Amino acid sequence: MTTITTSLPDELVQRLAEHAKTMGLPKNKLIEKALSLYLDHLKRAAYVKSYKTAADDEDILTLAEEGLQAYFNQLEDGTR
Repeated sequence: MTTITTSLPDELVQRLAEHAKTMGLPKNKLIEKALSLYLDHLKRAAYVKSYKTAADDEDILTLAEEGLQAYFNQLEDGTR
């Protein structure tokens, strides 16, 4: 495990200490969990952004429509 040193505003450290005490966790474990959740949130936000960008891209939309048509055709051929 790696050790890091950082500076945080006093008010944030106070809030951290209060929540850690309430939850019965060491502050470092609360920071670890919060950071992990936040990084997951950023990853999901980037994923959503990529879909929104793709929705405005005519080439991507054309490829998607062609792919759906090919899939539909396969379903049709398989049920006959």
